[in-house]
Amino acid sequence: MDLLTLMAVAFGLAMDAFSVSVASGTTIRGNSRNEAFKMAFSFGAFQALMPLLGWLAGVKMLDFISEVDHWFAFALLLLVGCKMIYESAKPETHIEKGNLGFCTLLILSVATSIDALAVGLSFALLKVSIINPIIVIGTVTFSLSFVGAVLGGKIRNFSPNKIEILGGIILIGIGFKILLGHLA
Repeated sequence: MDLLTLMAVAFGLAMDAFSVSVASGTTIRGNSRNEAFKMAFSFGAFQALMPLLGWLAGVKMLDFISEVDHWFAFALLLLVGCKMIYESAKPETHIEKGNLGFCTLLILSVATSIDALAVGLSFALLKVSIINPIIVIGTVTFSLSFVGAVLGGKIRNFSPNKIEILGGIILIGIGFKILLGHLA
């Protein structure tokens, strides 16, 4: 997988974490940089771990579906992208002011990285080495989450839903690129 496509996947996946970071950043009290770092570290770590888990599961399935692997990768990216766009239309939930507790941070980390599990599975189906993707995805998510949390602390009336739509569109576009590359 070329670096440009990998960066697009990383940015697409990080949009969920970025939008949650912005929304959560608007509620952080106290030392916002420490809270932003904790959130960014947790989101980045989970975004790196989930593709690895998906890739490991996908490697086990390769022999069974190798003839149609590009269709599965396309379907997974299409579903993840559509899910992100669909969820962006939901009304925003109100987050109480304060710092994120461990349980809340864990739940948000898992929730924002579930999509990365499916992307990791598609990497295995496409026979993509997982080392570079998990480093890039984790780093991009960490960076965008940190910026999002800090930015959220500076603004109060921001709707992160448009960011999720962009992330969904990016993942759908990559799915089509993979499909067309195998059909050509």
